[in-house]
Amino acid sequence: MSTDAIVLLKEDHKEMRRLFKAFQDAEEGPASQRQKLVNQILEALTVHTYLENEVMYPEVRRLLPDLEDDILESYEEHHVADVLCAELAAMDADHEHFNAKTTVLIENVRHHVEEEEEEWFPKVRDALGRKQLQEIGEKMIALRSDAPRTPSDPKAIKKAIDAVTA
Repeated sequence: MSTDAIVLLKEDHKEMRRLFKAFQDAEEGPASQRQKLVNQILEALTVHTYLENEVMYPEVRRLLPDLEDDILESYEEHHVADVLCAELAAMDADHEHFNAKTTVLIENVRHHVEEEEEEWFPKVRDALGRKQLQEIGEKMIALRSDAPRTPSDPKAIKKAIDAVTA
């Protein structure tokens, strides 16, 4: 398994895309199936954004100050996703807004992922060496097991607050 931070984040993105497709395929299905998929999406996003906010973004911000605007935009995009995740975590799948809110979350995250993969990651890879990306990735791997799994976890709430007050 690679310890390259960008490779690890892209693996998370791939899993999110899979979950998003599964939700879209189940959109007309039973509420219990949609609820289960959204719970999986919320967990994947909570862990992923935690690792980015706690490790990747601060490290890149420190090492590559020219990318400050990109990082600040990413924090704000995470904030929007955090709000939607918190609302979905408190909502039943049979609520009339459940599918619409999930669709908005998916659209926002897809936009964020596209920007990261097409614009931000190439800049980071060009500027940082393989060794630095592996060191950042190792920090993310070490933190993953302790990462929050739900939007209501105190660490997830703190991460959301820190991201907009940093």
